[in-house]
Amino acid sequence: MMMANARSTSHGPPAPPRLRIVVIDDEPDSVITLLALLRSEGYDAEGFATAKDALKRLKELNPDVVVCDIAMPLLNGWEVAREVRNAMGPLRPKLIALSGRYVQDADNVLAELTGFNHYLTKPCEPKALLALLSQVEPF
Repeated sequence: MMMANARSTSHGPPAPPRLRIVVIDDEPDSVITLLALLRSEGYDAEGFATAKDALKRLKELNPDVVVCDIAMPLLNGWEVAREVRNAMGPLRPKLIALSGRYVQDADNVLAELTGFNHYLTKPCEPKALLALLSQVEPF
């Protein structure tokens, strides 16, 4: 009787699930830069130059986090936050606002009222964004 060698096909523990992140900013350079940063850190990131395009794909992408500029044409970030919350609920995804124009305390309060969890000013320090993301659990 021949016995086959018992060999493990496992290559260590399974990789943890990666956060799915959507970036929305009307400045293409900002989207490209954020995507490069996020992907280099191992995140699954998609970028959009218009809020309308991002919202069309929101449920399909099912993001854990949305990073969104505030000052955008057609739909601003506050409107995006309301739409995301209406479509996906109050807890998920985490919403992170970015703004270089709206940097007053009242703007931060408005962001919270519309559904954002965090508010960062541009130019955003990469470590600050990555620190926030490290606290989010993938769904």
